[in-house]
Amino acid sequence: MDKLLEMIAEMGIPSAYDHFAEGESPPPPFITYLLPGSDNFPADGRVYFRIMEAHIELYTDEKDPAVERKVEAVLDSHGIFYDKTEVWIDTEKLYEVLYSFEMED
Repeated sequence: MDKLLEMIAEMGIPSAYDHFAEGESPPPPFITYLLPGSDNFPADGRVYFRIMEAHIELYTDEKDPAVERKVEAVLDSHGIFYDKTEVWIDTEKLYEVLYSFEMED
């Protein structure tokens, strides 16, 4: 998780694990991140190689390719292969760009 936190710090965007407390989210853009699971590699009945699933969610109030490139540049510089999806959250009036990837724990 240290590497993930290092990458998020490099992005220079306000962030929180899973969510910000009610009423405490900063103005967009901001990031939330989550470790929803693992895909560990087994050997001899043990976890031989730890692999964590990670999600970085970028929230913006308008489409912002420059901020997306900033996030992607950090992921690229760390050799992270990611999948990217985007959705408009009408109730929040925010775009969510989700970066999903796996990395060593």
